[in-house]
Amino acid sequence: MSSKFNLPTETVDLPSKGLLYPKESPLSSGTIEMKYMTAKEEDILTNQNYITNGTVVDKLLQSLIVTKGVDYGSLLIGDKNAIMMAARVLSYGKDYQVSYAGEVHTVDLSQLKEKQIDFSILESGNNSFEYELPKTGNTVTFKLLTHQDEKEIEKEIEGLKKIDKDSSTEVTTRLKHTIIAVNGSTEKKDIRDFVDNYLLAVDARAFREHYNKVSPDLELKFYPENGPEEEVDIPIGIGFFWPDL
Repeated sequence: MSSKFNLPTETVDLPSKGLLYPKESPLSSGTIEMKYMTAKEEDILTNQNYITNGTVVDKLLQSLIVTKGVDYGSLLIGDKNAIMMAARVLSYGKDYQVSYAGEVHTVDLSQLKEKQIDFSILESGNNSFEYELPKTGNTVTFKLLTHQDEKEIEKEIEGLKKIDKDSSTEVTTRLKHTIIAVNGSTEKKDIRDFVDNYLLAVDARAFREHYNKVSPDLELKFYPENGPEEEVDIPIGIGFFWPDL
């Protein structure tokens, strides 16, 4: 006779509210169900192969997601951040010790707020936006990056590094994967030519600012005690999923 054991789960709200996923995706509900960490997940966190190749956090999150049919690669980066924060809270609690300006601060991860964006500009099921560059007037169509996009960007940057170890291509490579059309042309060669040769720095900066304004995410910042009045970024270090270290 088989035994059944109870395993607690929690429902996590996605910053995107599921609006940018296809209707057939379970992520379009705007929530995802996750389980609490077990000894199996601790095995994942101590797997040296995963740690070495940089996949340990993704392996962990994939193991914790309970919702059926989730395409992990399609997760928007902001939603993935929310899942990662929830995983940390469910596994090791809400208090996260961080160092800033020579002092240790305790951040309550359960109190992180979602970015304030205008959801009226998000079209259900459509991860596509248009933006007119302020200096040149060129129109770019772009998408919000997913986990799979980030992996492809990393792979391309690593490949370029092998060709020229002194190259620095992160900015342009990221733009080439974010922009999906320029003045109506969806040809990859046109997009890459535009980014490499015609995208002014002032327009690139304005575009990145606009991208951040329309990208659902968590505010991964905190106010340090006895520090500056403005918020500072939460550093995600070795103690995030390995607090004992």
